Amino acid sequence: MFEDLQAGQHQRTHSPRQSYPPQDSAATIQPDTSLTPPASNDSNDQEMRHNFTPPSPQDEGPERQPTPEPELPQHHKTFHPHLTDPWAPFADQVAFCMANLLFKQMEASKADIDEIMECWSLSLMGTDRTGPFSDHDHLFNSIDAIPFGSAPWKCFQTADDPTLPPTAPSWMKERYQIWYRDPDVVIANMLSKPDFAGEFDTRPYVHLGADGKRRWSEFMSGNYLWNHAGAMYVPIIVGSDKTTISVMTGNVKYHPLYAMIGNIHGGAQRAHRNGVIPIGFLAIPKADRQYDGDVAYRNFKRQLYHESIASILRPLKPAMEVSVVLIYDLAAYIADYPEQVLLAGVVSEWCPKCTALSSDLDGLNARPRSQEYTEKLSNEFGDESVEMMASDLLHQLIKGTFKDHLVDWVGEYLELTEGSTRAKEIMDDIDCRIAASPQFPGLRRFPQGQRYKQWTGDDSKALMKYVEDDVSNALPRFIDFCYLARKSDITEDTLVDMQAALTRFTPTHAMKHYFDNIVAFGPPNSLCSSITESRHIIALKKPWRRSNRYNVRLDKLHTLYADLVFRNLLPPSHAPRPEPFDGGDEDEGPFPLAMYSRDLYELAVDVDQPTLPELTRRFLYEQLHAGDVIPDNIDDCPHIDSNVYVHHSAIAYFYAPSDISGIRGMKRERIRSTPSWYRYPRRDCALVVEDADKPGFHGMSVVRILLFFSFTQSGVEYPCALVHWFNRYGARPDPKTGMWMVKPDNRGRDSREPYLSVVHLDSLFRGVQLLPVFGPDPLPKDFHYSDTLDAFDAFYVNKYVDYHAYEMIFKNLTCLKFDQGKTVERGKSIHSTYFAGTVNGQSDA
Repeated sequence: MFEDLQAGQHQRTHSPRQSYPPQDSAATIQPDTSLTPPASNDSNDQEMRHNFTPPSPQDEGPERQPTPEPELPQHHKTFHPHLTDPWAPFADQVAFCMANLLFKQMEASKADIDEIMECWSLSLMGTDRTGPFSDHDHLFNSIDAIPFGSAPWKCFQTADDPTLPPTAPSWMKERYQIWYRDPDVVIANMLSKPDFAGEFDTRPYVHLGADGKRRWSEFMSGNYLWNHAGAMYVPIIVGSDKTTISVMTGNVKYHPLYAMIGNIHGGAQRAHRNGVIPIGFLAIPKADRQYDGDVAYRNFKRQLYHESIASILRPLKPAMEVSVVLIYDLAAYIADYPEQVLLAGVVSEWCPKCTALSSDLDGLNARPRSQEYTEKLSNEFGDESVEMMASDLLHQLIKGTFKDHLVDWVGEYLELTEGSTRAKEIMDDIDCRIAASPQFPGLRRFPQGQRYKQWTGDDSKALMKYVEDDVSNALPRFIDFCYLARKSDITEDTLVDMQAALTRFTPTHAMKHYFDNIVAFGPPNSLCSSITESRHIIALKKPWRRSNRYNVRLDKLHTLYADLVFRNLLPPSHAPRPEPFDGGDEDEGPFPLAMYSRDLYELAVDVDQPTLPELTRRFLYEQLHAGDVIPDNIDDCPHIDSNVYVHHSAIAYFYAPSDISGIRGMKRERIRSTPSWYRYPRRDCALVVEDADKPGFHGMSVVRILLFFSFTQSGVEYPCALVHWFNRYGARPDPKTGMWMVKPDNRGRDSREPYLSVVHLDSLFRGVQLLPVFGPDPLPKDFHYSDTLDAFDAFYVNKYVDYHAYEMIFKNLTCLKFDQGKTVERGKSIHSTYFAGTVNGQSDA
C-alpha cells in the first residue's frame, strides 16, 4: 500500500547502547501474579523481579535448557566513546550554553541570533578572541554536528491503485504522505540516555508492601508484562492523539503518533525529559459530506490508519521476534475512545475491550473482544492489540463521565424536576457558589461558575474540585473513584476503595475495566492521554511551525545536555529552591512591606490586632520554656525589643506521595496573608499539626493566617504566624460530601471574639481550602469571594482541592516522618516531633 520516499531499503540504525540503566540487584524469587500474594515476613517492601533466561535461536520447545542470566552493565558512568572533548562539536562550555540558550530556551529567530553574535564580535574588537558563533548558520551547523540523539524524519506515501476507475472519488485516488521517524532509533536513543538512570526498570516485577499486599506503582509492576517478559524486556507504549497540524507538504494534515518505553518511570515520562517522542504523523483523509456515512469511506480510513501504524512500527518487528538479550514488545496503546474504536475495528458506542452490546453494556455475558476485528495489526504484531488498549483517565473519567455525563445530567435532572425556569435559577445560584470559592494556590477560579464556552481537560479537572453538597450524592463518590484511580501508587486496598465508590453511583461501562487494566498495566496515571496531549505544543506544534529539523536539533541538544550533566560538567536543569519567605509575585496594595512599623506595639496598631504583643510574648515563653505552663501574668513573659518584620507570604514544603509528576518528593506551596491581592485582601487557611500520632485530619486543626511576621531574640530568629483557629464540627466527615466540617473558634459573650494565637511557622503543615456551607438561601449576585471566609459560620475542608489533600489528609495516613517540624496545641507548649511538612521562616530584612 505504501512506497518509501527515501532512497534504498529501510535501514535499521542503532545508537550506542552502552549506558543501560543499572540492573536491579533485588533477589529473584518465584512470582505470584495473583492479587493476594503470600504475606511478607519482612517489614519492608519487597519486589519480585522477573527471572529471565534468553534461549538461543536453535533452542525451541518446552525441553530447552535454561541459559545463564546475561550480565548487563553495572551502574557506572560510561561516556560516548567517540567524544574526546566533552563539549564537541562546540568550541567550549560558553558556546554550548549559548546555543542551548538561544535555540532551546529563548527560541531566538535567525535575525536575533545574527544580531547577538554581531554585538558579541563588536565587544571583542581589537582582541584576538571571537564570539562563539559567527551567525545563525554557524550555530545551527554546530547543533547538527552533535553525533548522537538524532532520529531524522522520513516520509512514505500511499501507492497508486491502477485498478481504480476514473469515476472513483478523490479520497481514493489521493496519495497520502505519512511522515515518521525510525522507532528503533528513537528507542535506542532512550536506552542510551543517562538522563533516566535511577528511574528505569530492566525487568517486570511484583511489588509487595510491608503488609504483604500487592502494589502497583509503575508500568513494569503489571501482570501483562510479567507474563510476556523474556531477556531484557523493553515494553513499547504507543499513543496517538488527533490534532491537525499543517506542515510543509501543502494542505495535508496529520495527527501525531508517539512512542515511549515502559521501563522509564511514570514521573520521568510526565516531566518532559524526552521520554515521550513523536515518531509519526498519520494522514487524515478528507471527503465531502456525502461520504460521511459511506461504508467504503469508513473502511478506507480504518485501513489507512492501521496500515500507517503497522508500517511505522515495522522496524521493531525483528527485535520482537528474535530471541536476543534485548527484546521489544508492543505492550500498550494510549488513545481516546474514538481512536480505540478505530484501532479495535468496532462500531461507535461499542466497547473496544469486550463484547458487551451497546444496548446492554452491563450484560453479564461479555467476553474479552476477539482480535479478528484488528486483522492488520494482528498479522504484524501478534494477537493482543485489543488487550493492550489502556484505560484513559482524561477522556473516560474527567472529560467523559464528569463533564459529558454528570454535569450535563444535573442540568437535565433539574429541568425535569423543577421546570425550565426554576432550573435556570438553580444553575445560576450554583454558578455563584462556585465563583464564591476562596482562592487556593494552583486552583483555577471560575468567575462565571461552569458557564463558559469551551471545556478543556484542565477545566474539568479544576471544576471537579468544587463539590456542591446539594447537587448530587453521586458526585462525591465519582470524584473519589477518580482520585483513587489517578494515584501513582495503587494497592489492593485502593482497589477495594475504588470498588466501594463504584457501588455508590451508576458507573460508565469503561470504568468497570479499570480494575483489570490496573492489575495488567499498573497505575492508569502512567498511560493517560494527557501525557501525549501535553507533548503537542513542545514536541509538535511549535517545531513544525518552524522547521522539520527543529525537533531533531532539540533532541540533539537535550541528549548532549544530559550527557554533560552525567559527567558533572553542568548542573541539572532544575530551578533553585526559593526562600521560605518569598516576596515575589506580590500585590502589596496600600501596605508595602517597608511601610509596616518594626516595633511590635506599633505594628499591632497598623494591622488592627491589639492582642498581638501579648500573644507574641506568650509564644516566646513557650519557645524558651518548652513543657512549662504559661504564666497568667503577662509580666512574667519575656519582652520583645527587637525589630519585627512582616511578610505577605510563606513557602511550605511537604512530602507529596502522589505528586502529579510522579517524583514523590517535596512539594512547594505558597501560603498568603496580604491586605491586597489583586485589589482585595487575602488571608489563606492552613493546617496545623496538633497530634502527629493520630492519622490524617484526626491530628490536625485548621487556622486562618492573619499575619506572617518574624523577630530575633538573643540571636535566635523566630518566624511566626498570627492565626485564627477553627473547631472541628462532628466526630467524622459529613456523610453526604465525605468532607470534614469546621467552624470558626469564636468566644466571648456573643461568641464573636475570635480565638487567636501566635504559632511557629514550623507548625504549619500546608495550605487548605475551606468551602462554605451555603444553606438553602441563594447567594447575592454581587457577592465577592474575598468575603467568603468572613461571611459564613461553617465550612467544609475541601479534600478535593488537590490530590495531596485527598491522599495525605483524608485517607487516614499517619504523618510521614521526613522533615523535622513542630506540633502545637492551643494553650499548650510547642514540642518537637517529625511530620510530613514544614515551613521554615527566614527574615527578608
